[in-house]
Amino acid sequence: MQRLRDYAAAKGYQVTAEVTEIASGVNDNRPKLNKLLRDPKIGVIVVEHKDRLTCFGWGYIEVLFETTGRRLETIFPSDTDDDLVDDFVAVITSMAARIYGRRNSKRRTACIKQAIEQCMDVPDEDAARVQD
Repeated sequence: MQRLRDYAAAKGYQVTAEVTEIASGVNDNRPKLNKLLRDPKIGVIVVEHKDRLTCFGWGYIEVLFETTGRRLETIFPSDTDDDLVDDFVAVITSMAARIYGRRNSKRRTACIKQAIEQCMDVPDEDAARVQD
């Protein structure tokens, strides 16, 4: 966040909002980002890398912003000078994030299932006491 603040200060921008949201760049239902995109008072959105805003569709957002006199800026526009490589990296990053998220989800589900099964294994006399 400090790099973004420094960049904005160097450009002479007045920062009116700072937004952090933990979500996948593939997810198109990000409440904080949607609120920011809808706010007509936000003239420039600055991100460190394009994939911090979205993995796909950057160009569409950029065009829509331009039609309303707004714009997107990146501190580091590309890790490479090859759009195909950048797209490939975005896809792999997205897939890795989803796989990692699924693993966590599976672990949480297993823990919940185990807890429920332990509750279901309560002897009948204990269950009767709980109900009383």
